[in-house]
Amino acid sequence: MEENLFVITDQPIHVEEVTKKVESRNAGAITVFIGTVRELTKGKKTLHLEYQAYPSMAIKMFQQIAKEIKEKWPEAHIAITHRTGRLEISDIAVVIAVSSPHRKIAYEANEYAIDRIKQIVPIWKKEFWEDGTAWIGDQLENVPYPSGKPVVKGGEKHD
Repeated sequence: MEENLFVITDQPIHVEEVTKKVESRNAGAITVFIGTVRELTKGKKTLHLEYQAYPSMAIKMFQQIAKEIKEKWPEAHIAITHRTGRLEISDIAVVIAVSSPHRKIAYEANEYAIDRIKQIVPIWKKEFWEDGTAWIGDQLENVPYPSGKPVVKGGEKHD
């Protein structure tokens, strides 16, 4: 079961399936974060998005996030599913479910998870706006990926 807690998929995400992975008789709370594609970003109208990932490394980073959460909140259980491919406005891009005996832990761990996903998971997106396109590098949107791939240390780019 552990391997199914973290998924990268090109298929639509079913929130209830992710939530069921963390259900427990000892859970007093389950928080679910649903990241969706919004139409307006910084005043620009988005037509659709395309997500790409390095799946095996993304799963490892999801596991790393789960480990960090276990260290901070030992009673929390987490499942993460992230979608890749073309997503339309309002499509679900990511679902994070966290269960714990108490709601505060579930809320805090869930927020921690999405922040860490944006920091360390190799998933990047291409924005398709009315007036053009751009690859958005890291999910914090601090690093541009003009060629659609991250720059490797030493100056070479992935092809």
